[in-house]
Amino acid sequence: MSPLQLLALVFISTLRLEPQVEKTKKEEDEQEEEEEEEEKTSRQTGEGTESKHDLIFRRGDLLEVPRTMFTHFGIYLGRGRVAHFIPDILPVVSRDQYQIRRMVTNSRLLLGVLAKCGSIRVDSVEDFAYGSEILINPTDKVCSRAALQGDEVARRAEKLLGEVSYSLLWYNCEHFVMYCRYGTVVSFQTFQFCKTVRKLLLSRRVAKVTAVLGACLLLYLRAVSASSALLAVLLPFLIWMAA
Repeated sequence: MSPLQLLALVFISTLRLEPQVEKTKKEEDEQEEEEEEEEKTSRQTGEGTESKHDLIFRRGDLLEVPRTMFTHFGIYLGRGRVAHFIPDILPVVSRDQYQIRRMVTNSRLLLGVLAKCGSIRVDSVEDFAYGSEILINPTDKVCSRAALQGDEVARRAEKLLGEVSYSLLWYNCEHFVMYCRYGTVVSFQTFQFCKTVRKLLLSRRVAKVTAVLGACLLLYLRAVSASSALLAVLLPFLIWMAA
């Protein structure tokens, strides 16, 4: 068992010690069957009880929730439901569907990022927001691709529900919603992050510092040779050319 899985098991055991309403196995099974049947029917027909959120959002809208260091995205499905891609460790270490369907906490999310596992799931608007303000994403105004029709966007999101490998840079919640709404897998957050890293690491100043440190290290270790000298010159040169 990996250290990450062990940590997740400890987290789950702690979670189950919290006060909960006791349910019998029969009641849980009946509830799961009812919820699964209701969800399956609603996905197929798109019908159901109206929600107050239907007055604000339209089916297929791209929603965003500003967080401390990033923005979380989702697709509004109607009736107060949002499809979103979120990292989650719990499906990897547990088959307890009742616990898995509960709102993903920060602990589950962080462990999911480290384990690179997540799921595209449907949650209520409140669980999706996690206490933050919900905004309608303005990408339609700047994206070169025209947005798909709302029903098509929502259907794409519903077809992708399930467990998916998660990557903070290469496939995150923004990649998911951009595919659903525009048919292209791209993340502006990832692009901005890589651009910032490039400015910090791939600069002429860093190249100069690397060259000086490399020369000082070779002299200090008295390990000047053709191969070490080549390495000391090559690394600053590559950074300089990439800057």
